[in-house]
Amino acid sequence: MNKTERMLAIVLELQRRSWIRAEDLAATFEMSVRTIYRDMQALSEAGVPLLGSPGQGYSLSEGYFLPPIHFTAEEAVTLLLGTDFVEQQFGQHYRHNAESARRKIESILPERIREQSDPIREGIRLLAQRQTLYTVDDRQYVEPIGQAIVQKRKLQFGYSKPHQQTITRTVCPYGLALNMNHWVLVAYCELRQDIRHFRLSRLSNLVELDEHFVMPEDFKLAEYRPPDHRHMVIRLQFESHMTERIQEVGHFYMETIEPQEQYTIVTMRVRHFEDVLYWILSWGDSVTVLEPESLRQHMIEKINNMLKRY
Repeated sequence: MNKTERMLAIVLELQRRSWIRAEDLAATFEMSVRTIYRDMQALSEAGVPLLGSPGQGYSLSEGYFLPPIHFTAEEAVTLLLGTDFVEQQFGQHYRHNAESARRKIESILPERIREQSDPIREGIRLLAQRQTLYTVDDRQYVEPIGQAIVQKRKLQFGYSKPHQQTITRTVCPYGLALNMNHWVLVAYCELRQDIRHFRLSRLSNLVELDEHFVMPEDFKLAEYRPPDHRHMVIRLQFESHMTERIQEVGHFYMETIEPQEQYTIVTMRVRHFEDVLYWILSWGDSVTVLEPESLRQHMIEKINNMLKRY
């Protein structure tokens, strides 16, 4: 990014936000704070009405607006792919909005940019998650939960994990995250008196309550990192010819893959070995559990039970 492009981008950032610090601009554009100061001075000399305040940073004078910016072909493709993603992964309300946004973007693109962007977009496709008869469509909850987050209203729903009873939860919804093709609600649970994560596919009877909540000042979803309770280390020994297949399939709890001369050692870190038990069993006789011993014994029990069925 050259200086002219950077200064234009700075004005767009100022137009997007009420106040922004030089340090934040420096981090955004990967420049030194000194360079940002020089850019702000140049913008001021060029007639851009800047306001400065110690501790707050910079702002544009009210009423100043930069004329619309033309998209490049690559930018247009990026935006249109974004609408494709929203149509696939969000609920019906957002899908309609994404479709409407896509039509508007396409309508304002100059013919030259459309001619350049169409072949690129035609060559890229986002494949939706494969649905089965037993897959719960969790996208139905995205819109009502999103509204509750914005309006700071509590939610109540039934929540059930595999082989467990459904428990009614009352929560303060903090945010939504799409993780491994599954929508997850990050919320303060009144039952557990702590922040918990709830897979939307396990929710039932969702109700928005009249009661409001106050979002903690120090909570930022973009900066939130859940505590890691995966304290159990599992070591597996695979036959060496399975290495590429393991790397291709992968697993959320997989930490390392160490190819050796005759075997490949895989290390996983989990909360309970039940988190990966059936994944390990799916590899049949191509895998051996090295540790922990408790998992080895559980595997023996499972295999013996399987033998009784044949």
